[in-house]
Amino acid sequence: MKKILFTMLLTLSAGLLVACASPTPEGLTEADVEATIAAALEDAAAEGLSPEDIQATIDAAVAEAEAAGLDEADIQATVVAASSAAEEMDVTSTVVNVYSARHYGAVEGPFARFTEETGIEVRLSQGSTQELLERIRNDAGQDTPNPPVADLFFAIDIGSVALAASEGLLQPVESDILEENIPALLQAEDNQWFAFSQRVRTIMYNSDTVDPEELDISTYADLARPEFAGRLCLRPATHIYTIALTASLVENFGEEEAENIVQGWANNTFRYINSDTRILQTIAAEGGCDIGITNHYYLARGLEAGEPWADLIQPLWANQNEMGVHRNAFAAGVLNGAANADAAILLLEWMATEGQVPDDTGIAASNNEFPVNPAFDPEPFAASLGLPGVDFVIDPIDPATYGSNQSLALDILERTGYGFAETE
Repeated sequence: MKKILFTMLLTLSAGLLVACASPTPEGLTEADVEATIAAALEDAAAEGLSPEDIQATIDAAVAEAEAAGLDEADIQATVVAASSAAEEMDVTSTVVNVYSARHYGAVEGPFARFTEETGIEVRLSQGSTQELLERIRNDAGQDTPNPPVADLFFAIDIGSVALAASEGLLQPVESDILEENIPALLQAEDNQWFAFSQRVRTIMYNSDTVDPEELDISTYADLARPEFAGRLCLRPATHIYTIALTASLVENFGEEEAENIVQGWANNTFRYINSDTRILQTIAAEGGCDIGITNHYYLARGLEAGEPWADLIQPLWANQNEMGVHRNAFAAGVLNGAANADAAILLLEWMATEGQVPDDTGIAASNNEFPVNPAFDPEPFAASLGLPGVDFVIDPIDPATYGSNQSLALDILERTGYGFAETE
């Protein structure tokens, strides 16, 4: 049995109160403190921790407290808060199983850090957003009393996780931490999904061959004009990024105008490439397309890696004089019947707070995305492209419509002859 904040209780209650000889916190008798310490030690023994392990943990906490210059008031306040939190949030799971559409390695820095801090292992089963959504549907349809294989659904598109919620595959999560740290537009009204990092999909161009002012380019619709024939590189229609962008056009402009825009894109496409990185590389190279649409972080990645092609690419934040540029997000929800719902919720809360830090252990920063929690800054390479809400306007559309419009978006892509496969 493992309690959330167990280590904090053990180290601060036993280590700091005893080693620093603090007065008993107001409203808490010595018997209370002793009982809390005894309970923590009992839990530690149940976990199989040896006395040496316990003492080492206490010694480390004391050293950290002394190095940080904590005074008695700080120690008392932390102990009281930790004791209260431990009573209210009891996590018994030691693992959380995730269906993840994130494709950034089997063990990402943020999840390794989460495991280190909580002792809860994050097990990922990866696939495309569409594949995983179908797997979840199949799991839910099994005639068995067993819980679903996964506890969480990680999607790289809000529409897909919203679609899962609309089909009754997710459960609502009541959490003040999530409510307070994630903007309202980036969480479901019924608390069935939450977003944790923002990605902006916009126009990218070769700065040596394209002058947006001279060519009068400022919107996604501008790329549908006949003069751009043979100059576009785009992602195929099978990818969720293309589907979600098309779904947003349907919501903003209606089916007919959205179809006209997509038809123009299909007419003007030089090549369909199923990789945003390779789209940018092709735009930078001579003899190919020189305009495309990609997520911002692929350019930020190239800049961070010092790739020569990245210096030739410039972003153009689309539709700034209209609704704003298209924004999507990495989003997640707890599956109905999850066996480890307690650990799953803890992971969500961690991603919304400590997991927002602007370094390689942050859920947004590790992929050069923008954080959702306004208390945190973006990592430097994403920030160098511009700041959402400061340097460019984001479309305030309800991103759940990417899910409700998904089927119609696919119909439009098919009707217009937009490519469903990579061009050889």
